[in-house]
Amino acid sequence: MTGGKLPYGITALAVLGLVALAYASQGWIRPVTAGAQAPDFTYPDLTGQTLSLEEHRGKVVLVNVWATWCGPCRVEMPSMQRLYEEMAADGFEILAVSIDARPGERDATGNPGGDVRSFAEEFGLTFPILLDPAGTVQRTYQTTGVPESFLVDGDGVIRRKVAGGIEWDTPALKEQVRGLLEEARRGS
Repeated sequence: MTGGKLPYGITALAVLGLVALAYASQGWIRPVTAGAQAPDFTYPDLTGQTLSLEEHRGKVVLVNVWATWCGPCRVEMPSMQRLYEEMAADGFEILAVSIDARPGERDATGNPGGDVRSFAEEFGLTFPILLDPAGTVQRTYQTTGVPESFLVDGDGVIRRKVAGGIEWDTPALKEQVRGLLEEARRGS
């Protein structure tokens, strides 16, 4: 009757192996949420120059994942531009990462490629627009859609995560950004 116990033994060993693997890798998979270190990335901007999040260390950075075909993205972009105009001189930066496929192509979920440069001109955007047609930033930041944004402090820690479009230049958000800028100036 030991033959009947063999499948249970194999199953028990497999479960123990999975538990051990999960325990050993618990530090490898960290959720990208408020309080977590913001993962670094490097993408080209509209001029072809590559920019990374890491090179903006010491600044307060709004990382925005968006696409030209996204309605809420179109709605929130003007408020992002206003916030940028008001606070860029104080050390605030926006890195808006477009996940648009190239014009004439479709992304992995079937959305049409967009003309990111025309979009930026239409809205008068002057902050850096980065291009990620492969959408790798979505996996890196574990996003669930677009727009999704991450307010990162001067130490590279995510202080706010926002899923969906919002007005970025409300008094409450401006106060939070000012507070983070003050922290960055003090070096904390």
